[in-house]
Amino acid sequence: MRARYDNLTRTRALDPERDYLAIYQTMLRHEFPWDMKLGLNLAFNRSFSVPAIAKVHTTTGELTERTQKRIDDTGLLMYEMVLNGFEQPRGRDALRRVNQIHRPYDISNDDFRYVLGCLVVVPTRWLQEYGWRPPCCHERHATYLFYRELGRRMGITDIPGSYDEFETWFDAHDAAHLQPNEDAAAIERATRMLMLTRIPRMLTPLGNALVSAMYDAPLRRATEVDTPAWPVRAGLHMALKTRSRWQRWWGTPRTTALFADGIKARSYPDGYDINKLGPHHE
Repeated sequence: MRARYDNLTRTRALDPERDYLAIYQTMLRHEFPWDMKLGLNLAFNRSFSVPAIAKVHTTTGELTERTQKRIDDTGLLMYEMVLNGFEQPRGRDALRRVNQIHRPYDISNDDFRYVLGCLVVVPTRWLQEYGWRPPCCHERHATYLFYRELGRRMGITDIPGSYDEFETWFDAHDAAHLQPNEDAAAIERATRMLMLTRIPRMLTPLGNALVSAMYDAPLRRATEVDTPAWPVRAGLHMALKTRSRWQRWWGTPRTTALFADGIKARSYPDGYDINKLGPHHE
């Protein structure tokens, strides 16, 4: 049991102000790999669903017509920044590419801030509810600091001053702007396939209902998704809680870091060039 908490012990010995990248990397690569990847997927799903942001994506067709590539490109750029930080060459290249991709579009500072808020809050709340342990204060603070730095390097201003302040701002903005809209519904229909890959094969017949059950009520309303039957929602909640308890008491620490052999993506079986990810406006 002691070994199960070794990473947490090491994390608590670090200074999140200085070591936020190392802490966040440990969360993704060792402590919560499956949950963090799922939480980030849910975060992007939510960020794509605000009407103004959804409209940009349906206009470009990137998420509705080139869905797998767009999803892969987003994941690759994000994971390159997490694995390498913002100072190493691959992390710098990924950040530069992210800024190049967004430059042609008229996206408001509030919309950019909301996307950051999704990435900070949604995965953290998933871990609090379904992780094998809840994230500690150092991990919450490191998550906030990583995305605050990302936001700063993207030119986003007025980022709230702490995790708690960002969570409060996010909830207020979410309540005011996450409204039903057909663009979000179209994106959800196209991107649902990614969530379906998270469903164990034996549960495939219930796949669509289980994906819908992973969304909270506001996201289902915004994307015009029907509320799944109560037994499906209750069953999913119970299964995830059972999984977290099993991992807490009988699970063993991950010995091989996530992405130890590189980041793989279905769209790039032979590898990828960071500078060519995403749409090209030239």
